[in-house]
Amino acid sequence: MTQSTILPALLLGAVLTATPALHAATPASAKDAVTIYTTAEGSDQRLSRTGSVELRAGHPLTEVENSIFVNPHKQFQTFMGIGGAITDASAEVFATLSPAKQAEFMKAYYDRKDGIGYTLARTTIHSSDFASASYTYIEEGDKDLKTFSIDHDRQYRIPMIKDAIAAAGGSLRLYASPWSAPAFMKTTNNMLKGGALLPEYADAWARYFTRFIAAYEKEGILIWGITLQNEPMATQTWESMLYTAEEERDFLKNHLGPTMHKAGYADKKIIVWDHNRDMMVHRANTIFGDPEAAKYAWGMGFHWYETWAGFEPMYENVAAVAEAYPDKPLMLTEAAIEKFDPTRYQYWPNGERYGSAIINDLNHGAVAWTDWNILLDQHGGPNHVGNFCFSPIHADTDSGELIYTPSYYYIGHFSKFIRPEARRVSAVSSRSNLLTTSFLNDDNSLSTVVMNASDQAITYNYYVGERSAQVTIPAHAIQTLVQ
Repeated sequence: MTQSTILPALLLGAVLTATPALHAATPASAKDAVTIYTTAEGSDQRLSRTGSVELRAGHPLTEVENSIFVNPHKQFQTFMGIGGAITDASAEVFATLSPAKQAEFMKAYYDRKDGIGYTLARTTIHSSDFASASYTYIEEGDKDLKTFSIDHDRQYRIPMIKDAIAAAGGSLRLYASPWSAPAFMKTTNNMLKGGALLPEYADAWARYFTRFIAAYEKEGILIWGITLQNEPMATQTWESMLYTAEEERDFLKNHLGPTMHKAGYADKKIIVWDHNRDMMVHRANTIFGDPEAAKYAWGMGFHWYETWAGFEPMYENVAAVAEAYPDKPLMLTEAAIEKFDPTRYQYWPNGERYGSAIINDLNHGAVAWTDWNILLDQHGGPNHVGNFCFSPIHADTDSGELIYTPSYYYIGHFSKFIRPEARRVSAVSSRSNLLTTSFLNDDNSLSTVVMNASDQAITYNYYVGERSAQVTIPAHAIQTLVQ
């Protein structure tokens, strides 16, 4: 397979069974049948149905066996969904595709049967770095917002969001995030390179959020929620704005929260932090520990970029916030493979990074997971400051072809089979060479994801309660077992 011609097997209607090493002595009964879907490096298996096994009683355990233990009776958080961000960059690239490729793309992401069934989306409040240029919805200096208009978004972004909603069956949970207030509202008089909100513009900036919500909903696009600020502790070369924990708390309780309520948007979810796992505990303590601020905050968003300098992911911080504030849901709001390199479209560790992060974030208490750009071009953009990165699907705007990366399939092992309102259940591995998570869907189907990032195929015992079967997962593979 070449990197420019890989199409998802699920879109082609193919059932790939390339030598499944599965142990099933007899056909499975309806109650105990487990269907196995596999994606594996060095094979044609891409979310492919690779066989089935039957759970049986009486398999003895020995000390050296790899085992996955699932207990559906021990349940934890309720799952909200998985999705990706529809940015200006994604929409600009999408507009270059032929109608046939646009339809393929929408089906690949949002169709549950023939795609991976995304149910969640993020977008930006005016520009981020992933756009061809920096812009806002008002004229510079308009503190009364008299010139507010989303005409810019009507060219590319709004049409793409509407297509995504239709492809998802008419409903898509959408939230929006700002990267910076307009330049005149900031200490630096610049949307780029950090700076803070000037106190005299706090009310105007809060009203900006409500104007955005009203404008999008007038277009027929329901806004489920907003995040208060993307990456409030990062001075970036692109659109960025800083809040200390205390400043974010005070803007929420004194300006944004009351303004949202006054505008009739008390039902819209406000997500705080929206930055890396590293500092999330301190931010949670500051905001959630203040009852007047906490009453406006639905929950907390986090990113995965604390790993940029080679540090390990801080999953324990997710668990610490979940334990300390169980009434405040946690969701990963952004993740991307940085430093785009067109020779690495099929670089397998990129997919494994997604698989490991999703499993660990969910197991540590997250209720949802949102990838960054759902589509970028063959240069990893467009991006107006050169901050190019990967997306799960790329489009070659010269050839018009779509390029599916391993990340797309790894995400699909969760989003296709774990549906909104599912409950996470107890699932553990007996050895560190396998990662796992498991969810009980509201239709009572059980979906268990198992990931093997090692160089060897592994045969493991899959236990659901006291019944089990043996399954083999290839090297560098991910499986979803559906019962």
